[in-house]
Amino acid sequence: MTYEISIIIVSWNACEHLRKCLQSIFHSETNISFEVFVIDNASQDDSVDMVRADFPNVHLIINGENRGFAAANNQGLALAQGHYILLLNPDTILLDDALERSISIAKKHPDVGVIGCQVLERMNNIQNTCFSFPTPWNLFLLAVGLPKLFPKSRIIGRPELSWWDRRSERFVDVVSGMFMLVRREAIEEVGFMDEAYFIYAEEADWCFRFWQAGWSCMFTPEVKIIHTDGGGQSTRQVAIKMYVQLQKSLLIFNRKNIGKIAWLSAKVIFLFSNLLRIFIWGPMAIFNQKALHKTSRALAGLRFLNSIPGING
Repeated sequence: MTYEISIIIVSWNACEHLRKCLQSIFHSETNISFEVFVIDNASQDDSVDMVRADFPNVHLIINGENRGFAAANNQGLALAQGHYILLLNPDTILLDDALERSISIAKKHPDVGVIGCQVLERMNNIQNTCFSFPTPWNLFLLAVGLPKLFPKSRIIGRPELSWWDRRSERFVDVVSGMFMLVRREAIEEVGFMDEAYFIYAEEADWCFRFWQAGWSCMFTPEVKIIHTDGGGQSTRQVAIKMYVQLQKSLLIFNRKNIGKIAWLSAKVIFLFSNLLRIFIWGPMAIFNQKALHKTSRALAGLRFLNSIPGING
């Protein structure tokens, strides 16, 4: 059977968030046909039992280990029958006719391969989703904290497009992975996500490939969702590992898509950033829990970077 849209949700230990997300899908105002896949990455909570009991129409895929975001999404992509594919985080809630609106916008823009939407942390607080490609220049700006000092600057604020209020439609380098509506034809041309990324930067890599193939990536404020866990419950559970994984993924992106010099530049930037964090937060780590966490992450980042072979490794 062919559906208008296939919704793929990758979940790890997010049972209650996942429940609310699925409820919002099945209670949404839409007449379009859809199917839902939940790929569970070896959760230790009640996620699997909850989906089986409360949402029997969901296609549930249970992994024996955490395969990561890209690989798990690819499992859903391999089975999806929809004309459009929606990658959706489990800690999101669809508002109103989000599915209907997103499909309508996609049909109006046949050259757009990926569509992102407005994300609300609370009903009146818009989250800054979508961003520029993580090039060495953008990574450097973030490392030294300049975008926070000059958020309205279109040059300095470019990494996260901090000058833009997310109330207008625009083309973007990268659509955030928490809501990515992707056209099937675009996927058939560029392929699935790169499983070299465990988590982080996989959507940047995918969008980079879409742009290179001639497909645009677009943000629209006409479609809205709520992000119920702005702090990232799943990644908080393993914060230090995820900090290291972020640096690893960004290095992969630069080596693969920009080149060896970009990879080396990114590595130097991360070394500098970690040393700066240790210099700033280290003296306070004994007395302050937040400082201790920041210092621990920076030390883990240094150990990881020092373990990487040279540029030809």
